[in-house]
Amino acid sequence: MKHPRQALLTQPVPLSRPVFRIPHAPAALLALCLGAAALAQAPAPQPEVEQFTLANGLTVIVKPDHRAPTAVHMLWVRVGSMDEVDGTSGVAHALEHMMFKGTPTVKPGDFSKRVAALGGRDNAFTSRDNTGYHQQIPAGKLEDVMRLEADRFAHMQWPDEEFTREIEVVKEERRLRTEDSPRAMLYEQATAITFLASPYRRPVVGWMSDLDAMTPGDLREFYRLWYVPANAAVVVAGDVTVAQVKKLAERYYGGIPARSLPVRKPRIEPEQDGMRRLDYKAPASQAYVGMSFKVPKLEPADLVTPAAGAQPSPTAAASRDALALAVLSAVLDGYSGARLDRALVQGQGQGNERVADSAGASSGLIGRGPQLFVLDGVPAEGKTTQQVAEALRRQVALVAREGVSEAELNRVKTQWVASETYKLDSVASQARELGSNWIQGLPLDGSARLIAQLRTVTAAEVQAVAAKYFGDDQMTMATLLPQAADPNRKPRKPAVTLRH
Repeated sequence: MKHPRQALLTQPVPLSRPVFRIPHAPAALLALCLGAAALAQAPAPQPEVEQFTLANGLTVIVKPDHRAPTAVHMLWVRVGSMDEVDGTSGVAHALEHMMFKGTPTVKPGDFSKRVAALGGRDNAFTSRDNTGYHQQIPAGKLEDVMRLEADRFAHMQWPDEEFTREIEVVKEERRLRTEDSPRAMLYEQATAITFLASPYRRPVVGWMSDLDAMTPGDLREFYRLWYVPANAAVVVAGDVTVAQVKKLAERYYGGIPARSLPVRKPRIEPEQDGMRRLDYKAPASQAYVGMSFKVPKLEPADLVTPAAGAQPSPTAAASRDALALAVLSAVLDGYSGARLDRALVQGQGQGNERVADSAGASSGLIGRGPQLFVLDGVPAEGKTTQQVAEALRRQVALVAREGVSEAELNRVKTQWVASETYKLDSVASQARELGSNWIQGLPLDGSARLIAQLRTVTAAEVQAVAAKYFGDDQMTMATLLPQAADPNRKPRKPAVTLRH
């Protein structure tokens, strides 16, 4: 996340929700509701999207949208915390900070000032799968930001003392967003035992010991290895033309030398054959429980309809299960008053007893690494985390036993269509979607294909996955056990100021 600006999380979950939430979860997208008639139609027609590749390997994606004189420019780099190695956790995020510290022609800190002077705003983010830099500006200033972004992508340069100062900002960010939050600490430690071989086990922000030991050379080497044209994509959406963007991309990005990428070796997560459990003690006002289950993910190739007579891909069945799990998460927690809310929070479940102040479900669908289905909740007064955990699993078992209604399926599918339709109101959302799809290897129309596939998921498929993936042997249970605060402990003073 960018150091002096908007507080974007480096963890793959928003702290305003239970920290076990998984990124890109369909339940998070199914937030808007239309009438039943919307289910019968696809999202509104979208402007043509064009993609081309420069001679140096850089991908450029353009989506014209002339409804307002604004444009969004994003640079996506297919490198995140999953590409780090032990001992340098957090280097991808620290490098993102340092990308604002100058080039031979731009002084440290001047990048954002120049964007602001153009009437725009900018920021950046780091995740497990990628790093992104973005600016929203008046359309007439597109050339200026393309010049600035291409310059720092190709010519990042800063003195060691800038790193010495900025790494303290990164450490303070870790303290503020992770170490000062019991649930964030629970999430971090639970993730570390959920995954063994997968690099997803490391926190995006990095372990504090690795940040303490990090050097300027670590960042420069990471930059040299991964900030390569063939590992990046420029996405432009807004009041632009394809010809205009192509000309500017060739001018400012085309001259960056092509370089080879390191070989990415597979790091396959071994099969889990027994429940894992974490009890985390910390001063907190409420207990919390999260149960994560390893589930299949949607493979990009399976979004493409096979030719007539062609054999299904080896991953087709698992991808189909991933789609059904996404629908299951939405049935459980995809809208206000969904199953978990009614049964656990409103008290309309077994015994008509309220057991939770909040309850949720989410399913990882697409990612470069392995995915999880998560059930979580906060006990109501007088209830225990065990009672919440049992109630959550009862709701999944109920679906496995009795299935779901067509009305429930239609509702969540309608909301998906609604969400995709309303998303078109924002050029930033359009650019972010295109960049995210590129990172994951999805086609340009990946979102439309995904909706089409989700709409074919049947009640029988949802029932089948509810019965298949929620056994004890595939589960990691993490429980936050609140402790009394030390009355003599003084509030921590931030080591540095994080400006927003």
